[in-house]
Amino acid sequence: MDYGVVKLIHQSAVTLSFLGFLARGLGMMADSDWVRDRVARTLPHIIDTILLLSGVALALQLRLSPTAAPWLAAKLVGLAVYIGLGMVALRRGRTKRQRTVAWIAALLTFGYIVSVALAKDPLGFLALLRGAG
Repeated sequence: MDYGVVKLIHQSAVTLSFLGFLARGLGMMADSDWVRDRVARTLPHIIDTILLLSGVALALQLRLSPTAAPWLAAKLVGLAVYIGLGMVALRRGRTKRQRTVAWIAALLTFGYIVSVALAKDPLGFLALLRGAG
């Protein structure tokens, strides 16, 4: 498949994944019933699978490896952190406060992952601090 098409699919999945997580977090904080509906629990897995598969396809097309591209390794570590925080935020947190803090931390982690992808730098937006010092 054409690189540009795969990249567009990946970027679209990133956007949909972010908006879905944002909405589910807001729904969780508002104790909305729709958050527990089948669609709200299933659709994110479909979107995230497309996101992951398109990311792997991009890496293969560009012949990138996490060991040779530190920014890609940083994205993968960030992804693991994001998934863990997302699980606490939407399922495992014992209190609403714990879930909310994990949700905010997950959103910040998501922002970090996107900034790493844009900057092709493992520090992502934190690289701005390098210039400030």
